[in-house]
Amino acid sequence: MTEDLITNDRSKKTTAYTPVRHLPKHRKPSHPLSAPAKTTIIPPMPPSPSVVNRYELKYFISESQAAAIKELIKPHIKLDKYCEIQPGGAYPLASVYLDSHDLRLCRESIEGHKNRFKLRIRRYSDDPSSPSFFEIKRRMDRVIIKNRVRVENHNVEEMLSRPFLLYKNVNGDGEMLRQFHLYMSSIGARPVVQIRYIREAYESVLDNRIRITFDRKLAFKIDNYGKLSLNGNGWNHYLTGCVILEIKFTEFFPPWLTHIVKCLELHQQSISKYARSVQHACALRFCAPTAPRRTSL
Repeated sequence: MTEDLITNDRSKKTTAYTPVRHLPKHRKPSHPLSAPAKTTIIPPMPPSPSVVNRYELKYFISESQAAAIKELIKPHIKLDKYCEIQPGGAYPLASVYLDSHDLRLCRESIEGHKNRFKLRIRRYSDDPSSPSFFEIKRRMDRVIIKNRVRVENHNVEEMLSRPFLLYKNVNGDGEMLRQFHLYMSSIGARPVVQIRYIREAYESVLDNRIRITFDRKLAFKIDNYGKLSLNGNGWNHYLTGCVILEIKFTEFFPPWLTHIVKCLELHQQSISKYARSVQHACALRFCAPTAPRRTSL
């Protein structure tokens, strides 16, 4: 079992993607995750209607705890509109995560950098007519900022193989796609791993927007091409029998949620599905992402 990831949260909010100090370099890391990550300095993104600013708290819970929580939250929030139309009250999703050859973004997450980002492409169906979503998820201290843009599925692979196509205006969100390309090119990002799970989501649309999700049946597979699919072979399951609870809110943690967390003795943890999937892949060795060997100049 992999070690828990650790973050150093602080109470101060930040308003820009600020640089942090560079960590010591290792000349010849024996493992793609053994060397500290180099910090990537990226300018802040411009305001956009697709931007969501929020806080996120994550917990590992059991199915019995999940059942208790669902009963306790019923008076306050309801099943979201996407889960309502699903027979089982939950929907599948899959994401392909992009990273540098030395897995810099993964290592930043493991090391708990308070300012970091992730690049991913997400899908909710294998229906060829369903869209994909290019997403930049940034953490600035304790604040999570997520930008996403809808892209027709048949354009995804070409955009990844020919990144300059990201500059084309798609659905009026050309600036978001330009920023995605900037983030990609700054670290030489390419597809690394796909992650799939089933999500049961509850949501309140009040001023302090609250979203509570239960993620189950986590699986991953190595992907160097970005051919995102919810089905197919090669999936490796992990954290079986465990539920990941995520509580997301925009303004403040409501008292009724504080009561639930205390009564059930829930313990907040740093849970990066991407970093944990890479760690599991490296433990399996035969399906792990690899970093290229360094050559002297």
